[in-house]
Amino acid sequence: MKTITLKCDKKDSALRFRHGFTLIELLVVISIIAILAAMLLPVLSAAKKHAQRVQAHLQAVDIANAIEKYDSDYGRFPVSTTAQSSVAAGKGDFTYGTNGVANATFNLINSPVLTYDTNNAEVIAILMDNTNLAGAVNAGHVKNPQQTIFLNAKWSGYDPSQPGPPEAGVDTTGIYRDPWGNPYVISLDLNYDENCRDAFYGLTLVSGPDGNSKPGLNGLVNPDGTVDNFQCHGRVMVWSAGPDGKIDPTVPATTGVNKDNVLSWQ
Repeated sequence: MKTITLKCDKKDSALRFRHGFTLIELLVVISIIAILAAMLLPVLSAAKKHAQRVQAHLQAVDIANAIEKYDSDYGRFPVSTTAQSSVAAGKGDFTYGTNGVANATFNLINSPVLTYDTNNAEVIAILMDNTNLAGAVNAGHVKNPQQTIFLNAKWSGYDPSQPGPPEAGVDTTGIYRDPWGNPYVISLDLNYDENCRDAFYGLTLVSGPDGNSKPGLNGLVNPDGTVDNFQCHGRVMVWSAGPDGKIDPTVPATTGVNKDNVLSWQ
């Protein structure tokens, strides 16, 4: 029996059975991936920012609705006696701003004629029926005797006394922070005239750049044409400083750093 021997050229074999990429091919693939990533990152960033803005608006509306429900049940707003009494010298409304808020990136206090400045913690404590926070404003459920949970907000566990960036949610001091870590600003119609004036959006430079008596920006109006008296027709205003965490009391609400603010009444 004759044996047949098959011979294979080593060069042809190497070409036929070569595996893997050459260095040039690998660099081309890496370049393509880098280009796609560069194109995708801005899209992902924009999507994240949009999702945060939607979340902030929903939370601001939730706060406003919870306050309205509290008022419907009790015939009063969820505020301390100190806040209620401090408005007598002002325009009858009160703004819970950033006073005493650690790591806040913007500053907001009430008019100098008011004797009390604070943040949203006392409102949140009452709405969530917490008896310990905000100076124990709701101690013994005094401000919420029915012990109703009007607001189901997420606790963040963030402690402002510790290092690190602020987190979204209700922190350990009771301050409700937006998705970017800043406190929600809450204004209430404490003189019950169905019009609410916010310490920031009530300013003529912010809401009435065309004059004191004309309709203002963001649906606000000035009922008597006096300086810094733009109001929302309603009893509650809740807002966030938005992604940049900044506000400017010297420019219109629809421009500059004010443009990205998130408003419950819109």
